[in-house]
Amino acid sequence: MQDFHYKALPINVYFGNGESKKTKSILAENGYSSVLVITTPEQKETGLNMAKQLGELVTDVYPHAVMHVPVSVADEAVEYATTKNIDCCLALGGGSTIGLAKAIALKTGIPIVAIPTTYAGSEMTTVYGLTENNLKKTGKDIKVLPKVVIYDPELSLTLPADISASSGMNAMAHAVEALYAQDKNPIISMMAVESIKALSQALPKIVKNSQDIEARKQATYGAWLAGICLGSVGMAIHHKLCHTLGGTYNLPHAQAHAITLAYSAHYNRNADIEAMDKLAQALGGQSHEQVGQLIYKLNQQLGIPLSLKEIGLPEDGPSEVARITCESPYYNPRSYERSELEALLQLAYQGLEPK
Repeated sequence: MQDFHYKALPINVYFGNGESKKTKSILAENGYSSVLVITTPEQKETGLNMAKQLGELVTDVYPHAVMHVPVSVADEAVEYATTKNIDCCLALGGGSTIGLAKAIALKTGIPIVAIPTTYAGSEMTTVYGLTENNLKKTGKDIKVLPKVVIYDPELSLTLPADISASSGMNAMAHAVEALYAQDKNPIISMMAVESIKALSQALPKIVKNSQDIEARKQATYGAWLAGICLGSVGMAIHHKLCHTLGGTYNLPHAQAHAITLAYSAHYNRNADIEAMDKLAQALGGQSHEQVGQLIYKLNQQLGIPLSLKEIGLPEDGPSEVARITCESPYYNPRSYERSELEALLQLAYQGLEPK
């Protein structure tokens, strides 16, 4: 076995059906008594219900989180949070909500308690992202790592099957890239394989029956593991592509990840053969050569949109994304070949199988 360095994440994690009903006592146990509940506009009602449940612990509900955390939205939230005498941001929702709470924490140091309702995985990481002038920039800071994460699979029962599928594939992307990360290690690789297996098994069941609580629990488990992967090791080409698609074209985050994953995995299929063989086997295949096709077929099975065109990428998008990606690349186990990337992105634009 190789030598390695592994840093465990300092988070209190609560996991189980109905666990969110214990939020008030969990907040009190952790010493929080003046809480700002953060949601998206669409989840305002859910936030108000949570506030009712928390009673005197809540200062206000802030329902203004949006996708990709624009700097202007983050600045307004920071200003609002600093005018209130709060001691905690309770992020209730998916990546947009948790992302906004992280933007507040980054500037103010106000701690986060996260209750994820999707499979995004951001809640288990020190990674934050902000978008300005059509460019999404990411960073890492221990201040944005939630102090407490409460996983309640029951909360995901209201998540529509199509969004569940895309969100689950977004989570899987974190585990996939962990397998060939620059700072990969045996512990995270083991978690990544387990995450990919759990998600690939649970998501088709959820699409078949969105009320299957055992499948929801398995998907939540897979997403939790994927979040640990994302929070513990670095990202590579797939995340660079998706950050460009989101920051430059404001494409929906989960769908962009889900579609692009097949092509980025295919691009790296021969770059780290041991990792890609593990990926293929976790997806029910055999060889590293199959990884792109296996993910593409899983997306087909889940009914996820297959083309970037369908979710809003313009015709000149593939060449522009390839240019931006190659001009400011993340680490990747193989070099960035602009022409090959553009060709793959053209296939992704049309929704054709990677080859």
